[in-house]
Amino acid sequence: MHVPGDPFAEDGALEAFADGALALADGRVLEAGDFGELRRRHPQAEIDDRRGALILPGFVDTHVHYPQVPVLGGIGMPLLAWLERRTLPEEARFADTAYAAAAARTFLRLLAANGTTSALVFGAHFAPAMERFFAEAERSGLRIAAGLTVADRNLRAELHTRPERALAEGLELARAWHGRGRLRYAVTPRFALSSGEGLLEACGELAAAVPGVLVTSHLNEAPEEIAAVRAQFPWAEDYLATYDRFGLVGERSVFAHDVHPGDGELERLAARGAGVAHCPTSNVSLGSGLFPLRRHLAAGVRVALGTDVGAGTGFGMLKEARAAQQVQMLRQDGAVLDPARALYLATAAGARMLGLGHLVGDFRSGREADLVVLRAPRGSTLAERLATAADATDALGAAITLAGEESVEEVRVAGVVVHSTPTDPAGT
Repeated sequence: MHVPGDPFAEDGALEAFADGALALADGRVLEAGDFGELRRRHPQAEIDDRRGALILPGFVDTHVHYPQVPVLGGIGMPLLAWLERRTLPEEARFADTAYAAAAARTFLRLLAANGTTSALVFGAHFAPAMERFFAEAERSGLRIAAGLTVADRNLRAELHTRPERALAEGLELARAWHGRGRLRYAVTPRFALSSGEGLLEACGELAAAVPGVLVTSHLNEAPEEIAAVRAQFPWAEDYLATYDRFGLVGERSVFAHDVHPGDGELERLAARGAGVAHCPTSNVSLGSGLFPLRRHLAAGVRVALGTDVGAGTGFGMLKEARAAQQVQMLRQDGAVLDPARALYLATAAGARMLGLGHLVGDFRSGREADLVVLRAPRGSTLAERLATAADATDALGAAITLAGEESVEEVRVAGVVVHSTPTDPAGT
C-alpha cells in the first residue's frame, strides 16, 4: 500500500495490491503491482516472500527530539512546567559526550525499530554531542536532518550560548555533515521564547550561508507560551513574525505544532511555502490544544506528522496518524482523516515537506526503496482483525489503529535493511 497522490485533493489516492509485490533493483523501486504481473515481467528476479505482511513506505517523522527519550512518560504537566521540571535537566546531561553518543545510538535504533526511515531531528544544545550524533546517524543508514539547538535566555544557564558562538559552531557542523550521505543540516533555534534577536539573526545568517539547509523550531504550541512570546517581542504582530523578520520562514522551514495560529500566520506560512509538523499525542499529553488541520489545509499550508518524542507518546508514526484522526473527530471543524489520508501524513506528506519527495514517500517507479514490513504477532488483536479485513482500506485502518513497534518486522532504506526482527511467518 502507498499513497502516490494527494488524498486531500483527489479521490482514490490510496494504491493497494492484495497479492502485491515490489520489484526492486539497485536500491530503487522498479514498479509496484500485482505479484503475478510483476513475476511475468521479471521472471529472473529473486523472490522474497512476505505473504501475510503489509508493506508500506518508510515513515517520515518531521519533528522528534534526540535528547528526550528519557523523559517519555512525563505526564500531568503543561508545556513550560514540563520543560523546566523534566526536559531541560535531562538535556543538560548532553554536555557529557559519552552520554550523548550512547543516547544517539539508542535514539536512532528506536527510530528504525518503529519503521521511521527519514526524520527531522531536534538536536542537543552542545556541539560535541551533535558531532557524535551525526557520526552515529551516518552509521545508521537513515535519512536524518538535524542541527545544533541554540538558545540564549529563559532556559538553564548551561544550555545558553552566544549568537557568535551559535553561528560559528553551526557553520562548522554544517560544513562537516550537510549533504554527506543521507545527512542534512537543520538550523534550530529552540523557540522564540528562548531566543534573543541577536541569536535569531545569527540563525538567519547561518541559513543563508549554507545552501539547502533546513530550518526548524516551535510555533504557537500552547497559550501560555504564545503570551510569553508576545511580551518578549512587543514589536511582533504575531509569533511567526519573530522568525520571519530574520529570514527563517521559507520553503525549507518546518515549524512544530502551530496549534493556535492566526489567520495572518497561516497566510504567510502558505505564501512562503513553509511546513507544519502536527504532533497530536504531544499536544494532547501537554494539554496544548487540538490542531486545526482544516484551517491549515484551507490556507494552503503543508502539514505532515511528527512524534515529538519526548512530549509525545513514542516513536510510532502510525500511532500519531491514529491520534491525528481522533483529534479531528473532537473538533467541530475537524478534517476527515480516512486511512489513506492518515497514511499520507505519515509518509509522502513528510517526505515532500523535507525536500525528499523526489526520492521517497511512495512506491512510484524510480523512488529509492525505503519501506517497512508490518506483520501482526501471532494471536494478537491485529492478527485477528486483519484476517477479517474487507478490503485494503479496511486493512490499513486496522493497522493504523492496532499496529505498534511489535509489528515491525523489517525496515529498509534504499533497499538496505536497517532493522530486522525475527517473526513467526504463521503469525497472520
